[in-house]
Amino acid sequence: ILSVWPVFGRNRPEGKVLETVGVFEALKQHGKYETGQLFLHSVFGYRGIVLFPWHARIYDRDIIPPIKPEPPGSHGSKEVKGRTHTYYQVLIDTRDCPHISQRSQTEAVTFLANHDDSRALYAIPGLDYVSHEDILPYNSTEQVPIQHELFERFLMFNPDKTTPAPPFSARDTLKAWQEKNHPWLELSDVHRETTENIRVTVIPFYMGMRDAQNSHVYWWRYCIRLENMGSEVVQLRERHWRIFSLSGTLETVRGRGVVGREPVLSKEQPAFQYSSHVSLQAPSGHMWGTFRIERTDGSHFDVRIPPFSLESNKDDKAPPAGYTF
Repeated sequence: ILSVWPVFGRNRPEGKVLETVGVFEALKQHGKYETGQLFLHSVFGYRGIVLFPWHARIYDRDIIPPIKPEPPGSHGSKEVKGRTHTYYQVLIDTRDCPHISQRSQTEAVTFLANHDDSRALYAIPGLDYVSHEDILPYNSTEQVPIQHELFERFLMFNPDKTTPAPPFSARDTLKAWQEKNHPWLELSDVHRETTENIRVTVIPFYMGMRDAQNSHVYWWRYCIRLENMGSEVVQLRERHWRIFSLSGTLETVRGRGVVGREPVLSKEQPAFQYSSHVSLQAPSGHMWGTFRIERTDGSHFDVRIPPFSLESNKDDKAPPAGYTF
């Protein structure tokens, strides 16, 4: 049985008691979760519901490929093979958002405005991308078990289903929204690397192109999760980025923390996630770097950020024209 405080939190609110919100279901070891599946996020603890799946390629530098004889003339280049993995586009319950302290902000999908103001950036809050293994499925008898402004626009309750599928199915508005905004929602590549028990996962998203001062400016969003896989308490202190553009420029960015935070990664709260944006005056490039991590004794070590490509979509259509249905 899944129970939460009326407002999700670690500490019991004064005068409040636990409320039952659903019953846990068995994890899916094979296959994927369907549209309408309710879940609890295994890392961040929020309630959510699956909108639709994405099939991504994970490039995991922690997986050592089998050693093969190198052909004559090769220089021992390290090629990381991608493997297919399922992620999900989900809605986050807005009641839980203020209490997810391991996130720098409520996760959102951001996109460029479809007009001449190149500075305009729009966001749809409460949308997240969740890996298959992060989902703890549950069911509920409530007709509106998730509070989010898009829930009833995207999903309908079907209580008479005779199949074991979730009792919520996609409305036509969800299907049309997915088709229309596919280029700005699509998750294709995931990059992962672990250094001294600190795992860094990066997911880049292409956002579109804008004309600025007689040149093209290409924009990307990237989502980063840091996870402490060990038992030692550590704190992120600095970031160091290298950003290479196909135009030939190499930019170095250094600074304290990330998005104004210096998160502590402990056994109780082992993960931190944030999103940021980058622009290039070229249709493609690369990013890589390090995070400076501090131990409790004051010593430091650098955690590698896996290199990832910034690729623009070949079919560069206009971005979505605002938040409409």
